[in-house]
Amino acid sequence: MPNIRQLEIAGIFEVAAIFFCINFMTIFMKRKNKIIVVDYKPKWAEQFAELRDLLLRHVNEEDIISIEHVGSTSVVGLKAKPIIDLDIIVADAERMKKVIAQLAKLGYKHIGDLGVTGREAFKRPPENILTDGTGRKWFEHHLYVCQTGSIGLRNHLALRDYLREHPEKVVEYGNLKQDLAEKYPYDIDAYIEGKTDFITNVLIEMGLNENDLSIIRKDNEN
Repeated sequence: MPNIRQLEIAGIFEVAAIFFCINFMTIFMKRKNKIIVVDYKPKWAEQFAELRDLLLRHVNEEDIISIEHVGSTSVVGLKAKPIIDLDIIVADAERMKKVIAQLAKLGYKHIGDLGVTGREAFKRPPENILTDGTGRKWFEHHLYVCQTGSIGLRNHLALRDYLREHPEKVVEYGNLKQDLAEKYPYDIDAYIEGKTDFITNVLIEMGLNENDLSIIRKDNEN
């Protein structure tokens, strides 16, 4: 039989193992961003307008068609993750190259199309501080440059415009996202998968075909 000293040592190791597991799980959960869905905030429209205006001061307006507020924060009344999505729309690949170079001067890192042709994605500068000379720390946002007519752009605009015209769907979609965020707070794949049927049904109603939808499903995974 183990003596008292051996039992004490075993107890110490057991407590240490428990603390290790707790600390490991705490660090692991912190590294995985928690999915947070909140009620609509009017300030989202103001944030978009402010960042749009800054971008227009640093991007040649002759190279772009418009800058659009897309994603859930662009729909009044819709619950959303508090991240502003912006699409800079360009006419062709040549202008897209120019805009990508102009955005690099602001600190945005081009990370490619992420599998969606005609839609280029960017990584924000460290701490969201753009190299515009102000030193300001900006809010969290996703920035894309989209070629007009591309499936990525059509996806963003179709879903936004449909929801803006169907307030009952805004409530349904918002509640769905809230439920998914509570059910899968650290599982972004499950969260996205849970929204897929709703988004697909909306886009079918908007007239997109199966080929378009397969590309959009890939888009919504990013």
